Amino acid sequence: MRVLITGANGQLGYALQKTAAAFSAKTDFALQLIALTRAEFDLAQPETLTALLNQYKPDAIINAAAYTAVDKAETDQLQANTINALAVAVIARWCEANQVPLIQVSTDFVFDGKKSSPYLPEDQTNPLGIYGQTKCAGEQAALENCSTGYVVRTGWVYCEQGNNFVKAMLRLGAERDVLGVVADQIGTPTYAVNLAQMIWQLLEQRPKQKLFHFSDAGVASWYDFAVAIFAEAKRVGLIEKMPQVNPIATSDYPTPAQRPAYSVLDKRQTWGLLGIAPCYWRDALSNMLDAYKKQRT
Repeated sequence: MRVLITGANGQLGYALQKTAAAFSAKTDFALQLIALTRAEFDLAQPETLTALLNQYKPDAIINAAAYTAVDKAETDQLQANTINALAVAVIARWCEANQVPLIQVSTDFVFDGKKSSPYLPEDQTNPLGIYGQTKCAGEQAALENCSTGYVVRTGWVYCEQGNNFVKAMLRLGAERDVLGVVADQIGTPTYAVNLAQMIWQLLEQRPKQKLFHFSDAGVASWYDFAVAIFAEAKRVGLIEKMPQVNPIATSDYPTPAQRPAYSVLDKRQTWGLLGIAPCYWRDALSNMLDAYKKQRT
């Protein structure tokens, strides 16, 4: 199967490429990747995409590219909507015309965070900001324009590749003795490698259900996540000294875009339908930091 991956240089694009060969060997699900960077397949120029898709003729598409600058999106709505929604509609219509499966990657930010139990795939969306609104529109574009389309919602993604919270904490921890980290936003970290493996299983199995939730198992605040990052980084020898991490409130760290206070996703349907063994988020973090250390040495 020739699989076109957008956002090849991003965290999920990297993880999909990293895991493809092992998944193929384990399952006999032959994968030939067409991994395209923004320079090669630019969602900011949706008028160019149909011709490119006709050129590459993939058997499946995983849209791992997105406008993810949550705060910047508040003043850059046109660009965010072009990348996260209009381009998705173009891709979805091509997939429908060619009966090619599309996997559209979305976000926990489509929810408002007012729930106090994990969000089910069928729960009502109500995004708080432009980023969430455009990603929600992208979900609709994928499912309404493509009968072979899937949406995978995730959140708090990190990896050895690219910019993310884990690497930001390690950088700040090396510069400062004391850090304040938000403790009243609750979600679940997601190791991009585990997300990639879930997407390969989805593409192989092609179930009837179209909307999936995936992150690692368990629940954390950003404060919990930061404390765990420094503890695990010290364990593997990435740092010698752990900074002091203090919990702060969202109100102490104002941002242009409002974040959901609670965005834990319910993954039970995903785990059951795809036969996935849940990985606790702290174990996944440990795996990532082990890989990150090897990458640096």
